[in-house]
Amino acid sequence: MLTSIVGTNWGDEGKGRMVDLLSEKYDIVVRYQGGNNAGHTVVNEKGKFVLNLMPSGILRDETVNVLGPGIVIDLEHLYGEAQRLREGGIEITPEHLKISDRATICMPYHKLLDGLEEDRLGDKKFGSTRRGISPVYADKYMKKTIRMGDLLHWDTLRDRLEGIIEWKNLTVEKGYGHAPVLLDDIMDWLEKFGRCFTPYVCNTTEYLNQAMKENKSIIFEAQLGALRDIEYGIYPYTSASTTLAAYAPIGAGIPFARLDESIGIMKAYSSCVGEGPFTCEMFGPEADALREAGGEYGAATGRPRRVGGFDVVASRYGALMQGCSYVALTKLDVLSYLEKIPVCVAYELDGKRIDYFPSDIDELNAAKPVYEYLPGFHCDVSGCRSKEDLPAAALDYIRYIEKAINCPIKYVSVGAEREACITMF
Repeated sequence: MLTSIVGTNWGDEGKGRMVDLLSEKYDIVVRYQGGNNAGHTVVNEKGKFVLNLMPSGILRDETVNVLGPGIVIDLEHLYGEAQRLREGGIEITPEHLKISDRATICMPYHKLLDGLEEDRLGDKKFGSTRRGISPVYADKYMKKTIRMGDLLHWDTLRDRLEGIIEWKNLTVEKGYGHAPVLLDDIMDWLEKFGRCFTPYVCNTTEYLNQAMKENKSIIFEAQLGALRDIEYGIYPYTSASTTLAAYAPIGAGIPFARLDESIGIMKAYSSCVGEGPFTCEMFGPEADALREAGGEYGAATGRPRRVGGFDVVASRYGALMQGCSYVALTKLDVLSYLEKIPVCVAYELDGKRIDYFPSDIDELNAAKPVYEYLPGFHCDVSGCRSKEDLPAAALDYIRYIEKAINCPIKYVSVGAEREACITMF
């Protein structure tokens, strides 16, 4: 079984907790795109963990985890993340974690450039996490990056890197007027944070191909959501990578594979970190109450998330783009405090009601939410473990969303803990 677990909205939908839950039935978990610019928060019997680069299956001793060629790796961050996991009692070995030799390294100068450009843009900034993601993906397509496999050839690495840094300083020093990047500093950084990962670097394409021949089951874990996809998201306020399920086999290193199912993750309400259009956004006390109830602060950055009611238009579009077989609805328990539940059922554009998600950024910026309110369920549902335990109003809300997005809801999360999830069918 080859399964993708993907976000249908702006990211932060709860993919990590679903991967952690479902990985019990899978042999391998693969991260296939993005970097450490977003995070998955997972709570289980071992504790609470925030994962940025590590696949969420890393918390299961028997699961093999793969960082595929489609991701970008900040070695310093990966080093720190591995240390924190070990301190939490999580074993990390080359048998437990495999890193593609084709994965691109996100260098310190990529983070430097990310920050310099955001500062230059000022009020017109994209809301970058300043973790170097766009610069490193840009360099990847310029064919001017270092990959994890290059760490296995230390004798030639310095020569390759020297030419790249000379080119990079044309921008850093002569463009932004910043002090130049020094080759010795970068080599020291690679020595300190990269050499320790060489035992983990391998040809993950060969590994995964053999695993499929042996009928091993694989989860492909995405970062962010459909609306942050570089092609089909709210461009230019997107990530720099492809967040869609269709890219999973490619980013994982097995482009010849076909997915068996795609599980789309969406919240029972909406949240968004960063800049860009967020049509369903709520403001004032109503937004503050929802943000606090949901603990809506970025796992990677700590930034307060923008919040709104469930966005039917965006979620239906996201489920379509992800080719969802079915949906996992997370954080239903957060809505327990509401007397009535806000739902953005459509957009208003130029005085007309629309039901489609605009591709044009100016149209998205101009669109206004059309809100309706559904009955609240007025009780704590965090202890529910079957659909029979749920109050009628909660079931009605779930069925309403299913119909609105044209996709069945198979899982409903009612808490952060691993076991706080209801299987609907």
